[in-house]
Amino acid sequence: MKHYKINPFKTLALKILDYLDSILSVSLYLKIKFYLRVGYWPDLKNPQSFNEKLQWLKLHDIHPEYGKLVDKASVKEIVGKIIGEEYIIPTYGIYNTIDDIDWSQLPSRFVLKSTCDSGGVVICKDKEALDISVSIKKLKKAGEKDYSRFNKEYPYKYASHKYIAESYITDESDYELKDYKFFCFDGVPRFVQLDFDRQTNHRRNVYDTEWNLLDLQIQFPKGHDRIFPKPKNFNEMLEVAAKLSAGIPHVRIDLYNVNGQIYFGEMTFFHGSGMEIFTPRKWDYEFGKYIQLQ
Repeated sequence: MKHYKINPFKTLALKILDYLDSILSVSLYLKIKFYLRVGYWPDLKNPQSFNEKLQWLKLHDIHPEYGKLVDKASVKEIVGKIIGEEYIIPTYGIYNTIDDIDWSQLPSRFVLKSTCDSGGVVICKDKEALDISVSIKKLKKAGEKDYSRFNKEYPYKYASHKYIAESYITDESDYELKDYKFFCFDGVPRFVQLDFDRQTNHRRNVYDTEWNLLDLQIQFPKGHDRIFPKPKNFNEMLEVAAKLSAGIPHVRIDLYNVNGQIYFGEMTFFHGSGMEIFTPRKWDYEFGKYIQLQ
C-alpha cells in the first residue's frame, strides 16, 4: 500500500483553513480539517470511530494537567515516580530558549528536541560533523509549532515550551530506535504500533497484544516484509503501558526496547491529532469501540 499524500487542492485548503482558525468555531474548524485529512465528515454528536472520538475528547474532556504529560521534559519526573527512574532516558539539559543551549557542554552523541513537538528532532551521532546552524533552524521550526491552535490539542496550551537534550541510544539494529506505541484505553493496552526506518522509509506494523500482525495500515505504509519477533520482555512493556495509562479514556504510551532495557518515550493523547487514515476503515471503528465517552 502506498503512503497517503494530500493532493495540492487539499494542501491549499488546509492552509486557508489555518488562516481562518480564529474566526471559526473550534467544532467547525475540526470538522472541516477532519474531512480534508481523513476523507469523511465526522459525527461529533454521536462519534463512533477512533478518529471521531478523539475530536470529541478535544472538545469535551479538558484536563489542564495533561499539559505536563505532553511536555517531554516535565513528564519524565512524573513517569519516573510511577514506574521507576530506570525507565527514563538520561537528560543532559533542559533549555528555555535555543540561545540557552551550550553546545560545547554536550557529548559527542546526543538527541535534541523541542519539548512540545513531534518529529523535529536533531539526532547527533558525531558532534564534530554536526552543522549547528542547520540544527538551530530545525529546532526553531519545531519549537514554533502550536498544536493547541492548529490541531486544537488543548494539552499543549498548558505545556511549557522548552528544549531538551537527551542521551543518544539505538536498539539492536545499531542504527535506529524502533518505536513501540501502545494504544491504551482506561489503563488497558489493546494495540501496538511499531514504527521503524523513520529516517529513511518510515513504515508501520500494527499488532494486537498477543503480537499477532494485523492487516492494518495507519497512514504510513506497512512493512509486513520485515519480521519482528515479540520482545522477550513484552509483558513488562504491557505492564508499564497499563500503569501509565490508568484512569485515562485513551492515551498512547510510547516505549523503546534497547537490548532488553525498556525506556519511556512519550505520552500522546491525540494520535495523529485524530486525523490519520485507517486502511481498511473498519479498524477506525474497531479502535473507537474502546474509548468510553462520559
